[in-house]
Amino acid sequence: MQVQADLVLRNGSIWCGRNEGVVEALAVWQGRVLAAGQDDDISTLVGPGTRIVDLKGRFATPGLNDSHLHLISLGLMMDWVDARPVTVPTLDGLLSSIQKRASQARPGEWILARGYDQTKLDVQRHPHRSELDKASPDNPVMLIRTCGHVSICNSLALKLANIDESSVNPPGGLIEQQNGRLTGLLAENARAPVWAVIPSSNEEQLVAAIERGGQHLLSYGITSCMDAAVGQRGGFGEISAYHRAKREGRLPVRTWLTLLGDPDRSIVPQCFEAGLVTGTGDDMLMIGAVKLFLDGSAGGRTAWMSRPYLGDDQTTGVQMMQDETVNDLVMDAHIKGYQLACHAIGDAAIEQLITAYERALDAMPDPDRRHRIEHSGFSTPEQHKRMVAAGIYPCPQQVFIYDFGDAYVSVLGEERSLGSYPFKTWMDLGLKPATGSDAPVCEPNPFPNFYAMLTRRTWKGTVMDARERVSIEEALQAYTEFGAFSQGLEHIKGRLVPGQLADIAVFSRNLLTASPEDILDNTSCDLTIRGGVIVHDRHGVA
Repeated sequence: MQVQADLVLRNGSIWCGRNEGVVEALAVWQGRVLAAGQDDDISTLVGPGTRIVDLKGRFATPGLNDSHLHLISLGLMMDWVDARPVTVPTLDGLLSSIQKRASQARPGEWILARGYDQTKLDVQRHPHRSELDKASPDNPVMLIRTCGHVSICNSLALKLANIDESSVNPPGGLIEQQNGRLTGLLAENARAPVWAVIPSSNEEQLVAAIERGGQHLLSYGITSCMDAAVGQRGGFGEISAYHRAKREGRLPVRTWLTLLGDPDRSIVPQCFEAGLVTGTGDDMLMIGAVKLFLDGSAGGRTAWMSRPYLGDDQTTGVQMMQDETVNDLVMDAHIKGYQLACHAIGDAAIEQLITAYERALDAMPDPDRRHRIEHSGFSTPEQHKRMVAAGIYPCPQQVFIYDFGDAYVSVLGEERSLGSYPFKTWMDLGLKPATGSDAPVCEPNPFPNFYAMLTRRTWKGTVMDARERVSIEEALQAYTEFGAFSQGLEHIKGRLVPGQLADIAVFSRNLLTASPEDILDNTSCDLTIRGGVIVHDRHGVA
């Protein structure tokens, strides 16, 4: 007896993968792809109980995989003051938003805001502590830069964190002073005392954040993601929150958990003791890699570079850990069986990380461990050769070119910035780069990401080395198949072929034929299907 499909998509253009091409119809059975082909072929799989979705000519792809974002942070920060330039492009507007939130808060309640970029503000500088004091005199304020590596605090927040003019810079951190007075700017590890006095989220709040952030991803056609630093805010309790979300049906997207492994904050020992190593879990929730932070962000001038940033301070960014510490942590995780996915943006940080990976792989060879370099923004040709030889993979966020490319030029100059995030180079070398948003650093909206891959243009129109442009099919492959590859799951998801998960995104426009500008400004996700079930319907009519 022939199997009858649970769901059939027909009358559309269904892109099954870069090597598989486009078909007219697709059949789903028990959450997986049953068959893909011409409409007449798939019609034989339709039975009385089959649900038919008429695509009406629309374009479908495998569900997108955002290979690097922070799901819990995204969900939590959806309730914060929105400080993004698109919302408040001026300093006065930003301060007014903080003042409004403070006026509605209880005295002493924290005011948290995220998303400003000093290079996009009208004043072209960071806000100052005194300005936040005026906007919120009775409530502590922490305003986080879009990159997540720099914070501005008002005086009350600094006082609660016991930070004053006598405080010294911690290792891997910066407490900025000008003329002997605190400016309120804290970078990297210097922010830890502030986080320590902000009330922690309870488990219900964490689960709600997972659910809220995940629903937001589904609205963009994103069915899978990586949470890039589990334990960063709620410690080992974030593992419990994820499992509760899954049990209660409140985990909207397939999530690959990357475990925070930084000294003094690591949840790796607890996870390892509980048997939670890379690959543990199932298709909905899986333990992924171990995450270390080796440097900061280029736009925030904290990414660790081999040569100084522009300006008189001769800074080369922030080195978060010494070589010996990185080597030991990488070796420990590698021996325990973990994949690693470590943050390194500047070329000096990338050098430190590649060296540590090579050392671990020499000591205990594993040709398919797929250690990752998260971001990998300013890697060099020599480093690329070593990555190919060792099986080390870049995991970039090409939307950074669109959102931050002009900031890179302003802090590093054209010579070093225009060729950053060299996507085509990585593709041609066989390094299978995935892509993502690093949300809430950038909005998880995939369309600026596609636009950046296709054009290498920033939001202002600057072209960041046109030689690094890729085709739309290469961009789609990065967002689907290569996202799965980065998690060791390319045989489970990422293509619409028989046996793989029936995760599907349906877009309002054919991405294969649309102009980059139409993809950016005039495209939406109409339907999202996860495991053969419609989980987002923009029009509510499917």
